[in-house]
Amino acid sequence: MKKYYPCFLMVAFFTILGIHANAQTAVKGVEKPIVKYKPPFVQSYLGTLTNKTAVASIEEGKKLIVLPLTIMDDKKITYTISSYQFAYKRIGAKEDEETGKITAETDMVTNQFTTTPLPTLWQTNIAETLKKGESLYFFDIIVLDKQGRRFFAPELNITIQ
Repeated sequence: MKKYYPCFLMVAFFTILGIHANAQTAVKGVEKPIVKYKPPFVQSYLGTLTNKTAVASIEEGKKLIVLPLTIMDDKKITYTISSYQFAYKRIGAKEDEETGKITAETDMVTNQFTTTPLPTLWQTNIAETLKKGESLYFFDIIVLDKQGRRFFAPELNITIQ
């Protein structure tokens, strides 16, 4: 046993030395510094309506739904819309099968779009059924600036009065 102990230590020493000698050092790539981007202050417009809570009559709502969604800053520079989501909160009727009583009930129809104004089918369906108490809601509006950087524009919620 005494005779094998020095041989074992020598083999272990050279093995560790060989592993260390063959180890590769990591090559550090050139990292680009992260440039903080402050998006411009913009407003979302549908016709002349803006803000998170806008109010329109039924007739105004029918005229607004065919207009394009526009994103502008205070210098009147228009930004390109990459995508947005639209939700139409509508009021319908529900009949209780047992009693036959009809009650008002709301539901929401929503979709994501990449073009503005809304597709013709959406415009027609909304214009034909628009009622007081319903709402048109544009949200998750992603906008591109001149350099192609993406940022969110404020949402726009129009309540029909």
